Amino acid sequence: MIDPVKFLFFALFALLVANANAYADEPIGHSDGHEDKVVRYDARSMIINGSRELLFSGSIHYPRSTVEMWPELIKNAKEGGLNLIQTYVFWNIHEPVQGQFNFEGNYDLVKFIKMIGDSGMWVTLRLGPYIESEWNLGGFPYWLKEVPDIIFRSYNEPFMFHMKRYSEMVIDMMKKEKLFADQGGPIIMAQIENEYNNVQLAYRENGVKYIKWAGEMAVGLYSGIPWIMCKQKKNAPDTVISTCNGRHCAETFTGPNGPNKPSLWTENWTAQYRVFGDPPSQRSAEDLAYAIAKFFAKNGTLNNYYMYHGGTNFGRTSSSFVTTRYYDEAPLDEYGLKREPKFGHLRDLHRALRLSKKPLLWGTQNMQRVSGNIEITTYEKDGGKICAAFLTNNNSRVPATVEFRGDEYYLPPKSVSILPDCKTVVFNSQAVVAQHSSRNFVLSKTSKFREWKMWRESIPTYDNMEMKNVSPNELYTLTKDTSDYAWFSTSIYIDGRDLPMRHDDLAVLEVASLGHALLAFVNGQYVGFGHGSNIDKRHVLKTPVTFKAGNNDISLLAMTVGFPNSGAYMEKRFAGPKAILVQGLMSGTLDISRNGWTHQVGLNGEKMQLFTEQGSKQVKWTPLDGNLGSLTWYKTYFDAPEGKDPVALRMTSMQKGFIWVNGINLGRYWVSYLSPINKPTQEEYHVPRAYLKEKDNLLVVLEETGGDPQKIEILTVNRNTLCSVITEYHPPTVKSWERKDNKIREIFDPIRAAHLACPDDKTIGKVEFVSFGESEGACGAFTPGKCDSTRAHKVVEEQCLGKNECTIPFERESLIDSGKDSCPDVAKRLAVQVACTASN
Repeated sequence: MIDPVKFLFFALFALLVANANAYADEPIGHSDGHEDKVVRYDARSMIINGSRELLFSGSIHYPRSTVEMWPELIKNAKEGGLNLIQTYVFWNIHEPVQGQFNFEGNYDLVKFIKMIGDSGMWVTLRLGPYIESEWNLGGFPYWLKEVPDIIFRSYNEPFMFHMKRYSEMVIDMMKKEKLFADQGGPIIMAQIENEYNNVQLAYRENGVKYIKWAGEMAVGLYSGIPWIMCKQKKNAPDTVISTCNGRHCAETFTGPNGPNKPSLWTENWTAQYRVFGDPPSQRSAEDLAYAIAKFFAKNGTLNNYYMYHGGTNFGRTSSSFVTTRYYDEAPLDEYGLKREPKFGHLRDLHRALRLSKKPLLWGTQNMQRVSGNIEITTYEKDGGKICAAFLTNNNSRVPATVEFRGDEYYLPPKSVSILPDCKTVVFNSQAVVAQHSSRNFVLSKTSKFREWKMWRESIPTYDNMEMKNVSPNELYTLTKDTSDYAWFSTSIYIDGRDLPMRHDDLAVLEVASLGHALLAFVNGQYVGFGHGSNIDKRHVLKTPVTFKAGNNDISLLAMTVGFPNSGAYMEKRFAGPKAILVQGLMSGTLDISRNGWTHQVGLNGEKMQLFTEQGSKQVKWTPLDGNLGSLTWYKTYFDAPEGKDPVALRMTSMQKGFIWVNGINLGRYWVSYLSPINKPTQEEYHVPRAYLKEKDNLLVVLEETGGDPQKIEILTVNRNTLCSVITEYHPPTVKSWERKDNKIREIFDPIRAAHLACPDDKTIGKVEFVSFGESEGACGAFTPGKCDSTRAHKVVEEQCLGKNECTIPFERESLIDSGKDSCPDVAKRLAVQVACTASN
């Protein structure tokens, strides 16, 4: 006889096991044919340790920050809801000289990956070896360019030999350190090549053969994890997953290269990198969230922010014309500070998508187009018991109200609402609940420069340089990427009768250059500066010159501003002066292009390493005189600024050159190259705290064209200005809900409110702006509108002053003046700005 109690017990146990399996491994079924692998995939998602995963990833590049910054960057990335960090491997910093490797300091790739793993996050290793990344020569070391018969990124034996040798070295290093996921490490994916589809046609059949070889080579080196190729629309080998790069992959991505592969977004550009001469580049948190929500609604399961932290292009690492600051508009800015609301809004998006994880990964998708601009996408399982919905308004100007399952939902323009239970709106891409912040550059109170001293470069002539040629040598090949600078000099004899007869008539020196920039000197005197641009590196310098009767020395200092990083046949690029003319002589135009030229690579100050403590002792520095001219080295000392905030130098009194602190090259500055809005593309330059001593820091500046170092400013950087902007259609914070027992439930009472939280241990010391009604502007620059409330200001002060964080409920009754609404017909907007201060 069956015991009914035991029968009921075992029946319930079986049901629980079945339900558990339903949300673990049961429906995974067919994937990539390797069901025993730690990391595998199918058309739905990546599967890690047997579990389907939604992957929220961010690019953080180890050499663009310091070792000391890595722990905080990783911690903040995890706080932002990421579970995956993506990085390139930078060939030219690791093997600058063939056969000589460097994985020390900021280049310690193994240490960086281990830190990520120790934080409980995964890694995507973008091996390249071509990386682009606005990095010098796309990551290739210069010596590779001089390998006989080499053609980069083609089915070319010399290139493939070195690419495989380098790739094998990196893979073996990862294996030795047990960093791959199937070894218990954090690396769950690797990438070979990078956006090859952009150049493949230029190589014709050799492009097709090369990309097939690259994929097979990578998998042959290590097959324990999946390999990907980004933006490889054509001919992606079946052994890899083709992924999407861009701003709106929900619209542009046609899908991976196979029916059993997931949709992965490997580069979602958080703004745009800048080159010198560019205006500001921005991308709103709302646009990012909208694009990501749409991608996940269309079966996407991985989004990677490029960049999550851009950092700094230290030294000479940036590619042609790219600024020293890199992707500063990322969720973590150049200094590692949280750029709000981008950081917080995307964190909230990740939480909303995680609340929808089970239906997204296990449910059946259904998409309904309600009208031309309105879409409803649902994922359901178990007859709707498990359900998530995405309500989308694609109209960029007009809001909409949509009816869904008996309820009406308001959708702002160009927005997606996420309902993890098909009922409750926990997130809308256009409604930013997260706080805002404004970055402040504050003049240091305690750190001052001591006496500035100077040393001026001598101008070489034809007779005191040994490297000779009939015409100017090609610049890239001449410098071999050892310096930005190379001298070109010739001497011409001008008969006195050839000189212009009138004193107000002058001859003209014309130099046509293939790039990037150059200084011209005649008889040791500076006569002009010219430069190209990122779009067209060629330029022509035309400058009036006073020649003398007899011999005249013409010396040109040609400059690179980084090597190119993209396009086909990168090994065949050229730069430097090409055609040189003297116009305006009585005998006509004189072509001196083949007059006989001598050359010298680098500046004397570079060779003596004047930027180091020891090297600076090799010359006699003098006090500043009234002639702050071209090609001048300046040095001074300063103490580290007060506090712990990041440090920067404001260089607006200078023109173009390099900065060193304690012998470390901080990168190129170029503030004289103005953008279309008549401002420098970059004014402040990051000085990592790790590079500073408490006292007596050596600052050396090389100025190329002329500036005043006495007006350089030492700054500390903070984001102590916080704001919140909430309207009547904003949902409560997504932190109000959790998924438990396959249901969305409230953790605390969901209320519409402004939330503010100071960084670190700081507290709110001042309420700087409050408006309840209408207001204009953005955080740090609010202006009041016609409709306002004085009572709202008092409420904010009561709720926030002296606290590390505070919440101001959006309640009309408590925020309007004495119960009297001066503008009842106006939709209310609560705007708050506060200042955080260090606690005593």
